[in-house]
Amino acid sequence: MHLQESGEMYLEAIHVLSGQLSLVRAIDVADYMGYSEPSVSRAIGLLKEGEYVTVTEAGGLQLTAKGTAAAEKIFERHTLLTSFLVKLGVPEEIAAEDACKIEHVISDDSIQAIKQHIKG
Repeated sequence: MHLQESGEMYLEAIHVLSGQLSLVRAIDVADYMGYSEPSVSRAIGLLKEGEYVTVTEAGGLQLTAKGTAAAEKIFERHTLLTSFLVKLGVPEEIAAEDACKIEHVISDDSIQAIKQHIKG
């Protein structure tokens, strides 16, 4: 299963929420992303099919190793791009919004070049 942009966004949300909450539920993801519970439930079902997420006995969402790798990659891109845009003078809120759009389409080569540029 190829991970679509929306799937990456859900994985990133679960990853971020996992750092904030001891148990991440679908409702938490819905609130965080501003989506309806049925939309989140459908997406979680697809992520389960793709073996990116499992659901614990307590009803919590847990990233698999595959899901964690994908979530960490997209989160690193988001953080790096946001930081880079802020350093260029873009206001932080706009930089974060733009990074969210760019992170899904930018190549690994471009990300590496930005990393090298930032290191100086």
